[in-house]
Amino acid sequence: MRISRAWTGAGQLRRAATAGALVVALFNVAACTGTAPGGPAAAGSAPTSTGAPPTPTDAASTPTGEPPAARVPDVLRFTGTTLGGAAFDAARLAGKPVVLWFWAPWCATCASQAWTVAEIEPRYRDTVPIVGVAGLGERKAMKEFVTEFDLGATQQIEDTAGALWKRFKVTEQSIFVIIDRNGTVVHHGFLDGEALTAKVAALAGA
Repeated sequence: MRISRAWTGAGQLRRAATAGALVVALFNVAACTGTAPGGPAAAGSAPTSTGAPPTPTDAASTPTGEPPAARVPDVLRFTGTTLGGAAFDAARLAGKPVVLWFWAPWCATCASQAWTVAEIEPRYRDTVPIVGVAGLGERKAMKEFVTEFDLGATQQIEDTAGALWKRFKVTEQSIFVIIDRNGTVVHHGFLDGEALTAKVAALAGA
């Protein structure tokens, strides 16, 4: 029994030594190739070159490649409803000069200015949006005014409660409030058709 146990112990030692030698050999292979058998590239090893130059990263761009949205100035942080019933959010006009036209449907001066607005608004729609703010009247009369003077393509906010008139300190009609692209009010008051056209053209070219 003692001889048998000694022989068994010696066999176990030889098997353990053989297994250890195999482990050492495997690690030597991994060290030569930089990759563990069947595994990913070893940490710290250089990535395989594809032959293409690296693509620079633009930290200022958005994930979609579009420029970042313009900062919304406080003067454009208001919403409303158009005469057509659509929601209006002035924040989407940020980054552009904006003209707000405060008018009333019974105002003769507003009627004389309406032709100019209808004429120049399509020309400068993408560069200097003109937005009407209708107040001091009934909704039906406001819509009739828009139809009569071909203002249907111009955005018109319904402000029968006068909330926006108060916000912009408008106490009479017709008043133009002009806001530059930085959110600064650069005009607050009356403008005839010629002066309005000149100011809008100047803003579009600025």
